Amino acid sequence: MSAIAGIVYANNEPVSIDQGLEMMKALQKYPSDDVQTWQQENVFLGCHAQWITPESIMEQLPYYDYDRQLVITADAMIDNREELFTKLGVNHEERKVMSDSQLILLSYAKWEDEVVKHLIGDFAFMIWDEKSQKLFGARDFSGTRSLYFYHNNERFAFCTVMEPLLRLPYIKKQLNEEWLAEYLAIPNMMDSVDVSKTVVKDIQQVPPSHTITVVNGKFTLSKYHVLSLDEKIRFQKDEEYIKAFRDIFQEAVDSRLRTFKSVGSQLSGGLDSGSVVSFAAKTLQKQNKKLHTYSSIPVKDFNDYTPRHYFPDERTFIRATVDYVGNIEDHYLSLDGKNSYTDIDDWLEIIEKPYKFFENSFWIKGIFEQARKEDIGILLSGARGNFTISWGAAIDYYSHLLRSMKWIHLSHELKKYSRNIGVRRKKLLPYLGKKVFPILNNEEKYKFPMLINPNFAKKMNVFEKLEKYGIGLDGFTGLTIINERKYLIGNEFIWESNGTTFSKLSLQYGLLLRDPTNDIRVINYCMSIPLNHFINDGMDRALIRKATEGYLPDKVRLNQKHKGVQGADWFHRMTPYWTDLIEEAKQLLRDKDVAQYLNMESIRNALSTAMEVQNGDFTPNPELRILIRAIIVYRFLHSFDFKGGETYEKGMERAKTRIVGY
Repeated sequence: MSAIAGIVYANNEPVSIDQGLEMMKALQKYPSDDVQTWQQENVFLGCHAQWITPESIMEQLPYYDYDRQLVITADAMIDNREELFTKLGVNHEERKVMSDSQLILLSYAKWEDEVVKHLIGDFAFMIWDEKSQKLFGARDFSGTRSLYFYHNNERFAFCTVMEPLLRLPYIKKQLNEEWLAEYLAIPNMMDSVDVSKTVVKDIQQVPPSHTITVVNGKFTLSKYHVLSLDEKIRFQKDEEYIKAFRDIFQEAVDSRLRTFKSVGSQLSGGLDSGSVVSFAAKTLQKQNKKLHTYSSIPVKDFNDYTPRHYFPDERTFIRATVDYVGNIEDHYLSLDGKNSYTDIDDWLEIIEKPYKFFENSFWIKGIFEQARKEDIGILLSGARGNFTISWGAAIDYYSHLLRSMKWIHLSHELKKYSRNIGVRRKKLLPYLGKKVFPILNNEEKYKFPMLINPNFAKKMNVFEKLEKYGIGLDGFTGLTIINERKYLIGNEFIWESNGTTFSKLSLQYGLLLRDPTNDIRVINYCMSIPLNHFINDGMDRALIRKATEGYLPDKVRLNQKHKGVQGADWFHRMTPYWTDLIEEAKQLLRDKDVAQYLNMESIRNALSTAMEVQNGDFTPNPELRILIRAIIVYRFLHSFDFKGGETYEKGMERAKTRIVGY
């Protein structure tokens, strides 16, 4: 994989080599195996390469095809190589050495703008078509690789990350208040619903599932469709559904193991990462390779506050998976001394924007750091599994049966489900009744504290905009088990944030995060089979439970009583810095410039809660979470210097000197 960059001037005006090299210089902070550039009059292309696959070693990138007069720079991992080789008629000798970027270029030569409909994998690329004087690029369907750009009538510039673009003299670093308003107003983990915008006003991004075309200084974004949201797959026997899934999932896993380095995987005690690991370990064994797994565990002095059916320390289930699957070298990371508060500046520098996943930030970063030390090239994940292979919340399905008055089916399912989870049916029925008939629920619905300043929200008209996308003050609205998956899979803004985060994290540590549960083939299959294959016989997530018989131990595969909670000790880890955090929150409340964006009343209430915390024996709650989110935005705004007049580097340095410990 790579960081790519480029500049194209309209009207054949020559690109300044100094500007192109300045962009490449900004990429030097990332590890690289090779750095190359290509320039011809009004076009400059660059690649800051990290070699992951055997074919990428000594790869020429940017690559110029003299016969076709096409040149490509690419950040890509193509997974359907054999399929493309066959379609393109590539001989077997060439297949062994052909890089993914050359394969994309050949595919473009055949299908032109339709090329993206034939590619499976994680990619962002740009192709300069010399004959047509056209720049054409694309980002994969879920945006797993980032691609930013700037344009005006004379100039177009692009890059994998934003900082190199800000080195160009004609790009201003101004805060995009539209993006910030959406970020602050959305209560869940998403950033923004307008995925073409970024936090920098002058910089846009190619959205997931989109191509970009630049001709004569004008650009066009076009959405392409590879998701099969309305197709139906039907077999005669249940066993056929399981077999078909195993074949597709195995192909998705195997295609993500292509590296000359070691292969690792995140591993929890659950189904998603466990399924990925169980399929991957078998294939790697045939290649005489071991799979390295990385699991986050709580620090030793953590006092578990979670309910009995939760388990923050998942080692019992993880080790059951490791022992059953075999061919695994397991690593358990307590990450002593790591916490979500002292990592804030690092994260802001890596992903170039505020973030909301701070509860998990310390262990995500910690696993990447450890994998980097052990020369891991590919780090597998099952992060998208809840939307795909393990989708299917039983209670939501049973609510649907109750609402549809399918009493016999509901009675049959509830009997088995209550036995599986160890809860009597008479306790489940009132809960179902409240979900189906909200009028029966006398409990006041809790509202997540509002982070956005109400006046700023009104000025930006942000709540009305979010409502059009089905997002209310408490998150998604109007979703049922019938329409939920289509909504969550079909909207790019739900995918985008994870994609940009892990793209930049991969670049930072020189290894590639790959998720087989996010494979387009897997998604399309899971979206095309009947609902009852995800919830049946009293089992939620039934498809993956049945498909992993013989792959995972029953202790893990059939577990419906216990739920793992990664990062549950995030609050405990921060207690040594709690005084610093409180002082910073007080500083935030005195900042009149930040007050125009943030809801100071919510932050003041959250600070009061934080000041009541004693000895770390306090259950994390939404007030504390909103306080950390506010501090992250506060730090970003000052490192960004939203008032103008300071460089990114000086802003970051000033932010660091303000925080205790630097």
